Amino acid sequence: MGALLLCVVLVLLHGFAHTPASWREVQAALPASLGARAAVTPGHDPALAVGASWDETIDRLAAHLGPASDAIVVGYSLGARLALGLLARDAIAAAILIGLNPGLPDGDDDARAARRAADAAWSAQLRRDGTAGFLSAWEQQPTFATQARAPAEVRARRHAERARLDPGALATALDVLGLGVMPDLAPALTARADRAHVVVGADDTKFVAIARTLAHQAPAVVIDVVDGSGHDPTLEAPAVLAATVARAAARLSR
Repeated sequence: MGALLLCVVLVLLHGFAHTPASWREVQAALPASLGARAAVTPGHDPALAVGASWDETIDRLAAHLGPASDAIVVGYSLGARLALGLLARDAIAAAILIGLNPGLPDGDDDARAARRAADAAWSAQLRRDGTAGFLSAWEQQPTFATQARAPAEVRARRHAERARLDPGALATALDVLGLGVMPDLAPALTARADRAHVVVGADDTKFVAIARTLAHQAPAVVIDVVDGSGHDPTLEAPAVLAATVARAAARLSR
């Protein structure tokens, strides 16, 4: 990173079908000196629609964030993939990537086709059943099973906030930003390993495996594992995640 940043600025990007409020508990536990602000992820607010493609959306997000060359972007899930997209453009100083999939490998056409089909099915359900109907199925995926450990009132509030999102905009976000159409950014991450920090929940089996693969490909990438959490530590272990993010920000700002 070079010289120590005089003022560390954290920008928080939420996951798919979430809102900036999903960072509430994490922000409350972060040191005030970090100046963390929760931003909207494209396709989740009328102020920031997705573009016609992944690349155009990254351009829109960069413009929406404004001058961010000294910012550390903290992204969860879809937010992590978008943060990596910004890092790949060198539009930000560094990225803390929570629950990251860096993209399907180039040349794996079968995997891409299967993922496009899966995303298209979810997109169709959003347009057919609305956000509430979609969430009733989406939240039952095995990836999210460990979220049952989070306090019931927190889960209920999170669900209510998500249910208010526009289904058509979410469907378009899936169409444009889904893993099946996202470019393979693993090489970009490897090339910027000293400016990235990967975080994964200890009980998130699939993404722990992805993190191990990244560590093998790019040993300079630091991997942190959040105990007591599955895929979404913003919900399942916000205080532990906040401490992890604070340490990562301190390292990346040196």
